[in-house]
Amino acid sequence: MRLLGFALAGDPQRRRLGRRTAEGVHDLTDALGSDLGALIASGADLGGATGPLVDPAEMAPLAPFPRPGKIICVGLNYHDHCREQGIEPPAYPMLFSKFANAVAHPGQVVVRPRATDKLDLECELGVVIGRRAKSIGREAAMQHVFGYTVVNDVTMRDLQREDKQWLRAKGSDGFAPMGPEVVTRDEIADPQRLGLRSSVNGEAWQDSSTSEMVFDVATLLAFASRTITLEPGDLIATGTPAGVGHFQDPPRYLHHGDLMRCEIDGIGAIENLVADEQPRTSDHAAAAGLD
Repeated sequence: MRLLGFALAGDPQRRRLGRRTAEGVHDLTDALGSDLGALIASGADLGGATGPLVDPAEMAPLAPFPRPGKIICVGLNYHDHCREQGIEPPAYPMLFSKFANAVAHPGQVVVRPRATDKLDLECELGVVIGRRAKSIGREAAMQHVFGYTVVNDVTMRDLQREDKQWLRAKGSDGFAPMGPEVVTRDEIADPQRLGLRSSVNGEAWQDSSTSEMVFDVATLLAFASRTITLEPGDLIATGTPAGVGHFQDPPRYLHHGDLMRCEIDGIGAIENLVADEQPRTSDHAAAAGLD
C-alpha cells in the first residue's frame, strides 16, 4: 500500500489522505480522515479503504506525516560514508533527533539560513513505526515497522562543527523534507537491498545501497527501544551513504536556486529547491548568534 498526503488546488488549507494504486490516487479522507499518524496509532485496517480518484493536476503534495511524534536520526551508519571520511564505523548506533518543525513537504522550498555558508543534503531511508516498541529484540523488530519513506537530512556543516553537537545544524526549520509516500512494509521485500541516490541540479552526488548500512533497520529499532519507547507514527531516519557535498574534493555546498533530489528504489523521489534567507550577511558569527 502506498499512502500520501496532499491538498487540492481549490482547498489548499485542508490536508487530505490518499492511496496510490495503478488507477491513480484515491482520496481516503472522508472514509478515514487525514491524519495518517493517528490512523496508525489506532490500529485501523487501511487495506479495504477506498475513495474517489483525484485529478493529478489538482493535487499539491504534502509530507505523509506533518508532525511525527519523534524523529530519531542515526549518524555515521553507512560503511561507504565512514570510508570517505577516513574513520572507523561506530561501535553502536549514534542517535540524535530532529523536531517536527524540520518536516518539509515534497516540492517545498528549503530556506538556507543566514547562519550557514555550508548547507548540505543527505538522502536517507525513513522507517515509520507502526506498533509501540519498548525493549524489543532484534528478531521481533520488523513487526513494529509500518512502512518506509524518503527523508532528506539537510545539514548546516559549519554549525555542525561549531556547536559540537548536531541538533541546530540538522533540526532547523524545513531540514527534513519527507515523502513522497509511505510504502507499507509488505511492499518492500528487503529494506537492506534498496538503491538510494541524490542529485543537485541533475548532477549525481550520492549513489549507493542500504546494504552499506553499518546497523540494519532491525538493529536500529531494537537499540533505540532499549531506552526510548517507539510509538506509532514515529520516524527513524537511518543514516546516509557516501557522496554528500561536504566530503567531496573539493567540498561542495548548496546555494540559492539549487534543486535537491533524493530517491530510493521502490519508494519514490522528492525534490526541493533551496532559497536564501534574506538578507544574507557576510558576518557569519553574528548570523549564527555567536557574537
